[in-house]
Formats: sequence, C-alpha cells, structure tokens
Amino acid sequence: MSKRFIFSSESVGEGHPDKVCDTISDAVLDACLEQDRNSRVACETYAKSNMVVVGGEITTKAKLDFAKIARGAIREIGYVNDDDVFHADRVFVNVYVTQQSPDIAQGVDAKAAKGKKKAEQGAGDQGLMFGYACDETQELMPSPIMFAHRLGRELTRIRKAGKLAPWLRPDAKSQVSVEYVDDQPVRITNVVISTQHASEVDHKTIEEFCIEQVIRKVLPAEMLTKDTLYLINPTGRFVVGGPQGDTGLTGRKIIVDSYGGWGRHGGGAFSGKDPSKVDRSAAYMGRYVAKNVVAAGLARHCEVQFAYAIGYPDPVSVYVNTFGTAKEGLTDEVITDAVQRVFSFKPADIVKQLNLLRPIYGKTTNYGHFGKSDKDLTWEATDKTKALQKAVK
Repeated sequence: MSKRFIFSSESVGEGHPDKVCDTISDAVLDACLEQDRNSRVACETYAKSNMVVVGGEITTKAKLDFAKIARGAIREIGYVNDDDVFHADRVFVNVYVTQQSPDIAQGVDAKAAKGKKKAEQGAGDQGLMFGYACDETQELMPSPIMFAHRLGRELTRIRKAGKLAPWLRPDAKSQVSVEYVDDQPVRITNVVISTQHASEVDHKTIEEFCIEQVIRKVLPAEMLTKDTLYLINPTGRFVVGGPQGDTGLTGRKIIVDSYGGWGRHGGGAFSGKDPSKVDRSAAYMGRYVAKNVVAAGLARHCEVQFAYAIGYPDPVSVYVNTFGTAKEGLTDEVITDAVQRVFSFKPADIVKQLNLLRPIYGKTTNYGHFGKSDKDLTWEATDKTKALQKAVK
C-alpha cells in the first residue's frame, strides 16, 4: 500500500512586520562588520505603527547611525508610499544598545579565563542546532518551502519593478501544500497568497494576477492540476499591513528562515547575530554538512544535530540521521564518524571555514537562509563531497 500525505510550508515577504525587523537587525550587523570584522553583535528590532525600536548588545569599533540604517532598510523594502503609516522617512527610531556582557565575552574570546575549561574561542551560548538537506529539488531543499519562497520572491520582483502591478504593497505571505506518495512530491494541492494592496484595486484583479502572473510563472506546471485550490487574499481585503497592522519582532520567522517545518530547528533565531553566536553560524554549518552528505550520494535525506555548552569550544554531541535513505552498505553511525573527521564543529573553525566575518547577512534575511545560489553564502557549497566519499570507504 502506498504512503500518502500532504505537507505545507509558508514564506513571508520582505514587508512582513517580522521580516522588516530581521532586515533592520541584519543591516546593523552588516554595518558593523563593514567597519570592524571582530564586532560582537546581538541586535533585536521591534516595529509597530510608526515606531521602530533597535536594541541589543553590541561591542564594536564601528561608528553607527542606527536611525539612518533603519530608514535605509525600510526604504529598500518599499515602505515609501504616501499613504504608508509606517514610512521610511517618518518612522520614529528609538535606540537601546549596550555592550556585550563581559561574562559572555570571556567565554567567547580565545584566551584563558578563571573557571573557563579551555583557552580557545568557545560557543557564545548553549544550544542545539540542526542542518538538513534532501534530494527533492536542485537546491537540495524540501519542495514546499522552496515553492513558497519562489512565490514571495516573484511578488517582490514584480512590486519593485513597479509596472505590471503598481497596486502591490510590501507585506505578503505565501503557503504551498504538496502531496507526497511514497515520500516523493507528486502534486501541489493548494496555494495560498495574501498580499497587501492599494485600496482602489478590486479582489478579482488581485486573484487573477496572482494565479496567472505569479503562481503559474514560478511553480512547476506538472505539479499544478485542475484540482489545485488557489486561495488569494482569502479574507477579501488586505490594505492595512506591515507594522501598521501587526507588530514586528526580530527572530519570529525561524521556520520560514530554515526548512519550512520539514527539517527540525533548534529554536535559536539567526538575524542580527554575528557568527560568534552558534545559533546562526552552527545552523549554517549544519546545512553545509547535510548538503554535502546528500550531494556526495551518501543519503537522499540528511539531518545533522549538534549541541554546545557556553564558553566551551567542542560540541557536546553530533548526530546524523538519514531516515533510512543512506546508500546501501552505509549506516548513520558510519556517516556520523565520516562527518566528524571531515568537518570541525568548533566555533572558531566554523567562522574560518565558512568565511563568516563579512557583511553578507543582508543576503540571507529574506526567502530563507538556505537554498540560495549566491557564492557569498558559503554554507551552500558542495566542496566536501569527495572528502566524505573517501571517509566512508
């Protein structure tokens, strides 16, 4: 008997309130790294109505104009319409930033300290991280989340081009449900798009546009059937959006940022954190490891989990799960051993190997931190496949 199920994942646009905050936080991080690659940054942003609050702990030699950075990020997103309550030139920006706690700093710094187990750079916090990859798509990502990202990315492209649908506004969400048969994606059962719009456009125009100019343009035609259900702005109206309509906060879209719920997530947010924070850098490392395992042909699905103690350089655990898809003759234990011989999970080694002390993080903020082809996103490289293949022999 065949195994059938439907799995759904969502994505959100750049103008979603939480993504506005992620974008500002990553813009602050990049501004720090542009001037001081050794900056320690934990930046959180809150947005509501016409107000932005930038807070956190930042230790840097960089000279920052937080209000200018925030306004620039908001302008790039597209909150520049005359009827926007949340407008790049009119928001009030409040800043509450202190330096990193010296107690945390001594755990991260690569030097000895009283009570510290090793003088090496340690993890900036305890925590568990996951990385995942599968062979469903060319990006080695699950289909539902990649399809949802495609929709959001295309909506943004059209909106910023400004010609085809001038009534589009920045806030948007997408969701795609995929039916699986025997663990293989076979068809899209429904697609949801909610996009903010100008008040004068009618619902029918929005619906026809989203189906014909977005969905049918970016989703695989062979997976759309006569039974696929399209739900476009299902409330009937979406004029009030962004931080005017809902509160935004950094780090609330961690499932959108990772694997859409298909691969597990350790709970730590990414945006606004420099790579000494293993919430971010180790999650990138997990993706790098899992993607190379799948690209090497060692398994069709791979999830990597590892964990840290604050101030300690070595992971306290490393675990690989291939969900029964490992290449014949291989076991998860053999692959785990190979992974630990090919990769180093020490925080300092992760930063060095993935070249993370660069102002690249604005490229990660929207439409997922994984599955992109940009060469600056080094965790998407598959340069360790031969080393892994050799390590399992």
